[in-house]
Amino acid sequence: MSRVQRWGWAIAASHFAIQFALSSAVVAQTSPPRSLPGQPSIQRPLQGCPAELETLVEQLLVDLPGYANRILQRHRRLTATLAPANVVMAGRAEFEPLPLAANQPIPEDPRQVFITTLERTYTRTQAVEMQEYHWLFLTQTPRGWQLAMMFSRTGGSPTGRTPSPPRDSSQGVVAQAVRVWLRDCQGRSRIETGR
Repeated sequence: MSRVQRWGWAIAASHFAIQFALSSAVVAQTSPPRSLPGQPSIQRPLQGCPAELETLVEQLLVDLPGYANRILQRHRRLTATLAPANVVMAGRAEFEPLPLAANQPIPEDPRQVFITTLERTYTRTQAVEMQEYHWLFLTQTPRGWQLAMMFSRTGGSPTGRTPSPPRDSSQGVVAQAVRVWLRDCQGRSRIETGR
């Protein structure tokens, strides 16, 4: 992520720290996130869910496009207004945190992770690719890592459009995909260990 992009995040960090502090009830939850009814999950060979965040995110990024696309397909069936879109790839994880407002009570020492997704939307005449930048706040709970909050920015397109301001995307498609993946990963670990 370039300095300009990180600077854009930093401008909004103080504002988001207030919202993040208000969401401490979400962070304190220890129950696993629930998927939407009928939402499929991907079955992989059993392997433990890594406790180390960097390894966990590395595995998450491999599966994230598939999880996000399943959620998009489900939403597409429910609402005919959603434009056809796909998450093509996910990557470029960064773990260097941005400073948050020191005077705000930030619960449970959240870990910040920055990832990038490439998304493709189809119009009648062409495919338009957009890069999305996601700022994840993850917390360690007795059940494993949980996504507490997420903010996203839409990057510039080939037409030279400037990146959008950060928006709360905690309930968006990518955030839902992250939560479902974490749930599945922790479920595989419990099956493997017999807990």
